[in-house]
Amino acid sequence: MSFKQMTTLPLALCLVLALSACGNTRGERALSGAGIGAGIGAAGAAVTGGSILTGGVVGGAAGAAVGAITDKDDIDLDN
Repeated sequence: MSFKQMTTLPLALCLVLALSACGNTRGERALSGAGIGAGIGAAGAAVTGGSILTGGVVGGAAGAAVGAITDKDDIDLDN
């Protein structure tokens, strides 16, 4: 495993943890979903040896889409 791969995964995980509690409005959920998706996509690409940039872009787009189509009741974990 290269130095780049060893540093990308922890940084991506920190990003995911930092953004995991964000999102009361549809726009906030789309933005936080994009950040979380980009982090997970980049980390997955780093681990599998793929393009980190491509993984981040695809993950970010998927996360933004999921964040935009969910509403506040879908993600309410207080119940």
